[in-house]
Amino acid sequence: MFQPDFAQTADRHHMAWRDYLVPQDWQHFSAEEHDVWDTLFARQLPYLGDRIVAPFLEGIPKLGLDEPGIPDLNRLNALLEPITGWQLVSVEGIVPDDAFFAMLSERRFPIGYFIRPADSLDYLKEPDCFHDILGHVPMLAHEPVARLMQVLGKLGIEAIAAGHGEIISRLYWHTVEFGLAREGGDVKILGAGLASSFGEAHFALEAEVPRPRFTVEKAAATPYRNDVFQPLYFVSDSLERVAAELEALDIKGLAKLAA
Repeated sequence: MFQPDFAQTADRHHMAWRDYLVPQDWQHFSAEEHDVWDTLFARQLPYLGDRIVAPFLEGIPKLGLDEPGIPDLNRLNALLEPITGWQLVSVEGIVPDDAFFAMLSERRFPIGYFIRPADSLDYLKEPDCFHDILGHVPMLAHEPVARLMQVLGKLGIEAIAAGHGEIISRLYWHTVEFGLAREGGDVKILGAGLASSFGEAHFALEAEVPRPRFTVEKAAATPYRNDVFQPLYFVSDSLERVAAELEALDIKGLAKLAA
């Protein structure tokens, strides 16, 4: 997602997302690949502990994500859909932004059908199923986030059609992917990119890096990096506050941010 070509029409966006779906074929995962998942999970969860927002931790047992091995999307969907109406769909890798936002608009979240090799636990050329599932899916069981993600999908379709794809991508990146949020007086992990990255989770909370207070205006004006750790991390006043602020945006508000 978040490719540079935003010059496409909204109609094509909405029609094309199903073209990117592939079977997960859960049975094809090897014992070694399931071991990679277990290794990553066993390393990540103890660090996250009380350093991540509560709805993430609540989603883990609710969806059976604490069970061993790479999750079967059919089993996950059977648990997730009754809670918030979201379904997980299998894709080969990164999908174009238009298709990505179209998926979100229909409460579908794309999951890469591969996992990183055992000798590259900390390096990813593109998101794998560990990032997609562990990072994003627990929060999709929390209705305020489930609703927000669909809103962002619909707004993303409009934004790309209006030439404002970069603005919606920045807002998504600085919140859903790499945002921090205050909870109970502490700064905690919010974004999926941090929740699923051992190295960057540490870096975002512990390194001497700017952590400005999140505002829609500042986030919309701030470029991001997708090839290195982020140069800064926006801190929202709370998960509920940032969700409400983003949910209140419409295409007119987005155009003002782009002006």
